[in-house]
Parts: sequence; C-alpha cells; structure tokens
Amino acid sequence: MAERMSPSLRRWCLAAAMACLVPLLLQVRGELALGLLVLAAIGIAVPRAWPTALRLLMVLLVIGYVLASHNFSIGRDTGCALLAAMLVLKTFETRDLRDARSLLGFSLFAPFAAFLQDQGPVTMALAIPAVGLLLLSLSVLAEQRPGAPAPAFDGRRAKLAAAAIGLSLPLALAGFWLFPRLGSPLWGMPENAVGRGGLSDSMTPDQWMETFASDEPAMRVRFPGGAPGASDLYWRAQVLWAFDGRTWSRGDVRVPGRPPPIRPRSPTLRYEVSLEPNERRYLPVLDTTLAAPEGSDLGSDLSVQSDRPVIGLLRYEAVAAVRAEVGVQLDPREERAALSLPAGLNPRTRALSAQWRAEAAGDDEAVVRRALAWIGNEFSYSLSVPPSGRDAVDDFLFETQVGFCQHYSSAFATLMRGAGIPSRVVIGYVGGYRNPYGDYWMVSGRDAHAWNEVWLDGRGWVRVDPTAAVAPSRILDTIDDQLRARSLLPEAFMPLRDFGDWMRRGWNDFVLGFNAARQASLLRPLGIDQASAGQLGAAFAVGAGLALAITLWVVMRGRPTPRHPVDAAWLALVRRMRRAGVAKAVHEAPLAFGARLAAALPGQADRIAMLSRRYADWRYAPARPTPDEEAQLARDLRAFRPTPARPGATP
Repeated sequence: MAERMSPSLRRWCLAAAMACLVPLLLQVRGELALGLLVLAAIGIAVPRAWPTALRLLMVLLVIGYVLASHNFSIGRDTGCALLAAMLVLKTFETRDLRDARSLLGFSLFAPFAAFLQDQGPVTMALAIPAVGLLLLSLSVLAEQRPGAPAPAFDGRRAKLAAAAIGLSLPLALAGFWLFPRLGSPLWGMPENAVGRGGLSDSMTPDQWMETFASDEPAMRVRFPGGAPGASDLYWRAQVLWAFDGRTWSRGDVRVPGRPPPIRPRSPTLRYEVSLEPNERRYLPVLDTTLAAPEGSDLGSDLSVQSDRPVIGLLRYEAVAAVRAEVGVQLDPREERAALSLPAGLNPRTRALSAQWRAEAAGDDEAVVRRALAWIGNEFSYSLSVPPSGRDAVDDFLFETQVGFCQHYSSAFATLMRGAGIPSRVVIGYVGGYRNPYGDYWMVSGRDAHAWNEVWLDGRGWVRVDPTAAVAPSRILDTIDDQLRARSLLPEAFMPLRDFGDWMRRGWNDFVLGFNAARQASLLRPLGIDQASAGQLGAAFAVGAGLALAITLWVVMRGRPTPRHPVDAAWLALVRRMRRAGVAKAVHEAPLAFGARLAAALPGQADRIAMLSRRYADWRYAPARPTPDEEAQLARDLRAFRPTPARPGATP
C-alpha cells in the first residue's frame, strides 16, 4: 500500500511545486493564469483525494479550455499552458510519498518551459529559489522512513540545497561562455500559436487600438555616434498596399532583396537595435536604411524581413540616412497597387479627390498641402472614436472628423489615390523614450504609429504624416494620458522604472545577446581574434576541468554529514568482524549478516542474533525507539567483541 505523507511534508512539497509554477504562470494568458491559481488553491486546501471520475472530467475541461483559448493551434505557448494546467491538476492526487516524488520531478519542467518563452532576469530570479526549494523537499523525501515522522526542514537542509546549486554554477558558467555555439540552430523552435504582441500584417483603424495601448518595450536602440532629433525617429516596420475599404494589408507588391535607389541627403547614421521577441518576421529600421541587417532582406518598399520569426531577443546593426530621396522611376506594378481603390465604397471621398485634382491642374504637391491644411483646420485627435459604417473613410472625413493615426493615414491614402497620386501606408513606431541611465532609446507599444508615403515626380517616395498636421489645440487625449490613468506607479517613480529597464538591457546585452559571433571573439585577450570551434572546444575542456576540480575540492574539504550514533556503532562492529575474518558483503542485510556471524561464533550466537535484530528493528521497523533505547543499543553494539571458539568445543 502507498504510504501517506504527513500534512507538513505535503505542504512543503506543494509549496515547492507552486514555486516552480510561478515563472511559467507569468508567461501564459492572464485569465488562464488566474484560473489555474484558483484551481491550485482548491487542490491544496482539500486534503482528501478526489474521485477518479471527477478528476478525469476536470482534466478534460481544463485541456479543452486551454486549447480553445489558443484557437486549437499547437505551439510553444499552448504547450506551456498545458504543462502549467497538468501541474496544477497533479495537486488533486498528491497524497502519498510516491505522488510527491512524481510531483516534484514533474515540477522541474515548469521553469524550463518558462525559459522557452522568456529568458529575462525576472524568470531567472524566480526559477533559482524555486529549484532550491524543490531540492530541499527532495532531500526530505529521500530520508523519509516508513512510519516515522517527517524529517525536519531545518537550516542544515537549506544550506545543503544552496550548496548543491552553488556547486553547479562553475560548470554551468563554463558551458555558457565556452561551449561552442552554432551560428544558426540545427532545428527551429516551434512558434507560438498566438503572436506575442508587435505589429500585425494588417491595419483596421477601428480595431488597431490594442496594438499600441501597451507600455511594454518593443525594442531598445543605441546610437554610438549620437542620436538624431526625436522628430526624425521614424521606425519602419511594414508597408501596406492593399485596401478593401476598411482594412489595409501588405498585398503581394513587395519584392525581396530589391531595394530602390536611395540618394542620401544627410550623413549616414549607424545604430544598434535589441528587438524583443514578437513572433513576427519584420525588423523595424530607421528611415531610410541603406542595407539589410545580417539574416534579413531589404525589400523594394524598404521594409526589412527576417529570415525567420523573431522568437527570442534579436540584436542587429544598421545604417540609415535620415533624409534621402527614394526611387527614381515608379515601377508599373507598384503604381497600380498604389492607386487601387475598392469599387463602390467611400463615394464622397472619391468625389472630393477628383475635385481637388481638377483644381490643382496636375500639381500633386498642391493636393498634398491642401489635404494637410484641411486636417489642421478642422480635425481633432482622440482615442475615443465612434465606430464607422460601410464607408469608413467617408464617415471619418465628413462626419466625425475625430480619430488617431490609423484613421488619418487610411483616409489620407484614400484621398491621394482618388486624386491620382500613388500612396501607401507605413506602420511602425515613431520616436521613443530616452533612458537617461543607459543613454539609449526605448521604443514601446505606445510609440506605434501609422503614416503615409506618396510618390511625387522628381522626388520619389516622400513621407507624409497627416496625424502630425492636427493642431495642438485639437488634441483631445493621447495614449500617454490613458497609460498614466491606468498606471499603478505615480510619475515620481519613473526613475525607478528607468533603472529597472536599464538593468534589463544590461541583462539582454550580457547574457541573451551572447551569440556565436561574440563567443568567437572571447579569446581575443589571448591573441586569438576569431576562435574556431576546435579552439573553443579546447577552452571549454579546460574550463569544465577547472570547474569540476573546484567542485571536487569543495566537496572533499566539506565536513562529512555526522552519522547517527547507532549507525556509527554498527559500522564499527562490521569493521571489527572484518578484522576477525568475517567480512560483510555490500548487499548483505543486517539479519543475514547476523546469521553468518552466529554460525561463525556459536558461543555468542544468542547475543549476535539479539543485536542484529535490535539494529534491524531500529533501522527499518515503523516504531521509533526512545532516545534512551537508542543510546543503549549504541553502547551494546560498541561493547560487543568476538570471542574465538575453544578448541574441541561443540558448535
């Protein structure tokens, strides 16, 4: 029969499992994490095992909900959510020692899965004490004797768990810094079923609000030679060509690897980007970037696409000209796409565009100036916008005249196309926040923006930001206002937030950004500019050898765990008998060894049988003797001396 755990031991094991679960819960959907916490509280609070049928029903319901919340798609996020759910459900059947060992072994996978989603310092800070608590619980389970009270969770055990983690660090550091890394992985990590933020491949003005209503960092940018003005920080992510009357999408116009001619009108600017994972392929670059970063391509619309989705922190460098002329001649395919409008929609906008074109007498720049002047005189900026109808652009331009950047860029592109001026929508980020601690720019979801580019003869593609034309007196509210209203921290704590982000950036650069290229230059102080895989392997062998030598030295110098007096007395008796010619086999149990001793020393057979029985009862029987009985047993074992049989005596 399975042996039940004591309530105190069960609480410790469940606490270790929940500590391992916390880093993973931070990576799953908020409502799912809250539901799992409630479910875990119920499983911990109920001491009795639930019926098998009820537990099976609960498993099916939880799995169904997890799959439904992830659109029945399999990915890393779905797998991590299922792992968290199964770990929580395991608490409903953890009642005996076997279940506890299974629970703790299963719990180790939770922090590992959390690192698949996020490798930040918070995840690491939560995982290390969780693993320490789990090792502490495993040590108690290892010493649990049948029927005996649970060993105490004392300071000695905590020190042993901390020492176990500390002893693993030298070898772990040697592996991290010196084990040869591949420039690209042998296999790809499964993508998430649901994207983790970032900008989508399309833009519907009435539905894009949640895209930039976030204060989470999207990327961090450093300018080694000095940053340009904030008004020049337009970060191009994707270019949208196709319009169906409500939604803008990329279409099939972009040609990979064929950027248009670029004529810089300002000095080139070099910058370094640390892009947070977003599960997408676009790489935000500064207008106008002159070349694609490594592992990506610069397309015909000057957008940069990575070779694979960004599922981890990505560092890249690029060079841009803040002011440049783009394009010499408009490609016919691009011209058709940049003038296309859905038939039968937004008739009032089409009529106004045709009127302006006729009145401008072919002066495209005059049409652009007129549209911007109209926006500046009559339109307002606000995030609180009523929903639009079938003719969304008509509703915005002639009815509400209130919106945010998506409304303005969509309406402006429609106006220009109706007037025969090729136009496209660009989505990305504008500006950012300069962190004073690290002298870098943090670009977050709140900086998401949409603007336009129009084709003007003799000038090529020209950036136009219609949202910026809104008069300051007509800005009713902004995303900063809403974020301040929702913020839990007052603005007085902004320096603390800046310092925390600076620490996160340092972690990204020092740990997450340590790739194969940086590792190859690790041996430069030794005169090796670019270390080969063989040289790194040799360095790893030396480092791992030193780490193991340090570990062995610490273990050998460590004080041995004191033995119980009864065990020490029994081992002393075994040594005496070995010197007397009767050696105990390694596998031999106390009673079997006592039987052999009794046969070898028939004159002391009764005493030997009594001592071996008392020791076996002390070591294995459920009933625990009193301290006085233990002390007496130790004295009797130490007092026993073998007496050789007299010659001629009868066995």
